[in-house]
Amino acid sequence: MTDILPHITLESGEQPHHSIIWLHGLGADGHDFVSMVDELNLPVAVRYIFPHAPHRPVTINGGFVMRAWYDIARSGIDARQDKEGIYGSQAAVEALIAQEVARGVAPCNIFLAGFSQGGAIALHTALRQPDALGGVLALSTYLPLSNIAHREASASALKTPIFMAHGRGDPVVPYALGAASRDALLKFGYNVEWHEYAMPHSLCEAEVRDIEAWLSMQINL
Repeated sequence: MTDILPHITLESGEQPHHSIIWLHGLGADGHDFVSMVDELNLPVAVRYIFPHAPHRPVTINGGFVMRAWYDIARSGIDARQDKEGIYGSQAAVEALIAQEVARGVAPCNIFLAGFSQGGAIALHTALRQPDALGGVLALSTYLPLSNIAHREASASALKTPIFMAHGRGDPVVPYALGAASRDALLKFGYNVEWHEYAMPHSLCEAEVRDIEAWLSMQINL
């Protein structure tokens, strides 16, 4: 059984029946997106879970040990992908999903969200769940292991809606890589809503408002 990652839990109201598991980017930690609890005005109470990725050496950063969901070997982040690290992080997120289900939250009310490397794990994990989730927020990111994703995906995952957002000036996860991931998911038959913004590798206010509107729509379905 996979140990539960250390994490921050915040609830926007009493007795939430919806959960959002929000994954940070490379070198950050769970505190990075805690402000979203106050930024998002959603129509129901939500339990937000912000896990801290494990510490591991990251090759592209000279082997420096930092919080990371998987190793990155070179600047072409979709080359020589760390399958062991990616699948390990999938198992860790699945343990958090199981925790929420044990608390009485239905899978269809559980959302995965992630920025950059965290977004890659959110996408990777959501596609492999036996039950459709409420949705995925994939921010400034890409689909890892895209050559085998469709083969490993569950049939139920086709019902999981996906919100993808990317900055046209992103120097870390190139816009073209994000767009190619979008196109691959659409080809596979996924319901992808794409947003792009005049920004680098970050979030912007317009994006936060679009996230709020999309989450509200999914929750009210």
